[in-house]
Amino acid sequence: MPISPQQLNGAMAWRYATKVFDPSRRIDDTTWAAMEDALVQSPSSYGLQPWKFLEINDPALRQQLRPESWNQSQITDCSHLVVFLVQRQIGAAEADRLIETMAAVRGLDSAALATYRQMIDVDLINGPRSQQIDRWASNQVYIALGTFMTAAALLEVDTCAIEGFDPLAYDRILNLADSPYRSCVVCAAGYRDSSDKYASLAKVRYAPAELIERR
Repeated sequence: MPISPQQLNGAMAWRYATKVFDPSRRIDDTTWAAMEDALVQSPSSYGLQPWKFLEINDPALRQQLRPESWNQSQITDCSHLVVFLVQRQIGAAEADRLIETMAAVRGLDSAALATYRQMIDVDLINGPRSQQIDRWASNQVYIALGTFMTAAALLEVDTCAIEGFDPLAYDRILNLADSPYRSCVVCAAGYRDSSDKYASLAKVRYAPAELIERR
């Protein structure tokens, strides 16, 4: 059953960038599994999925990450912490992986997807956008971040997207130096603490008439 427009609007109005999490409250396993699935189901250009989602559950590891995150308490106090990783390179191997997976899932011969494979090559691997592939891939990760945060709001789980961190320090602590992936953005998830003053502040958004133009 689809949710109502009112339910969607209510969830979007309810969510905010949570500054103080209640460390005693945990996201239950069923809810978290749904949020993980939202990550997996996130859309990406060409369906390339140039990402990996690293869940940091080890309290000691979170303690190491906190000083590299402007000492923000969300890192250690949230229920679940996700480091969104972005693929460092998009090349023939990544395109072939997608084509092979797509063929297997849809019961096709990979040769039937040759035109699609060529589109990726012309656009991303050898085309003009190959010069900005890191930016392209990072943009895809932010689509996944938005999907995750929206899913969380619909489940009444609080989140806070975090760009205030040192990606190189994260990569060192998380042993990503030799990985095909690097740290891109972080998101904390859990439940707001009653002491978080930002929960009761009016949300500041420009009027729809200023943001939406119809032609």
